Amino acid sequence: MRSDMEKYIKAPISDEDAKNLRSGDYVYITGTIYTARDAAHKRMAEALAEGKPLPIDMKNNIIYYMGPSPAREGRPIGSAGPTTSSRMDKYAPDLLDLGLKGMIGKGKRSDAVKAAIMRNGAVYFAAVGGAGALLSQRIKSSEVIAYDDLGTEAIRRLEVENFPVIVVIDSEGNNLYETAVK
Repeated sequence: MRSDMEKYIKAPISDEDAKNLRSGDYVYITGTIYTARDAAHKRMAEALAEGKPLPIDMKNNIIYYMGPSPAREGRPIGSAGPTTSSRMDKYAPDLLDLGLKGMIGKGKRSDAVKAAIMRNGAVYFAAVGGAGALLSQRIKSSEVIAYDDLGTEAIRRLEVENFPVIVVIDSEGNNLYETAVK
């Protein structure tokens, strides 16, 4: 691996950091990220439609598409692997337009999401599916901050340290899933 493909960033992510990431980069995130899956995204879309505020400010934040398993004793969270990102595709463009700067999940994204990533200078990261137990070791704290009634789909604030991801779609629209096939 080329050393220039390995990056360390802080979250929330700055506009400059997002624009400097390239498809294929290995990235280690330290800081605050949020979790949200289908049910939380649906509820946020409903809040926006009703003119209500969202439970988190999207500006420069990263959302991890993940629903954790229960934490073992002494751990802040259980297995924390990514879920399929395409399930959030109908909601992602609106959140990106509100300032969301990064998304972490697995799998392909729609053309509408790719366009919103480019329009907003954002980035889509993949976390390794099937490695939830290993990924959970990079999570230092987990706190439910909204929609507690959704259980594992509640929105959580995570403090992460060197959380490993790969840039799939960068701010210029380069898509690792497409270039890797070629």
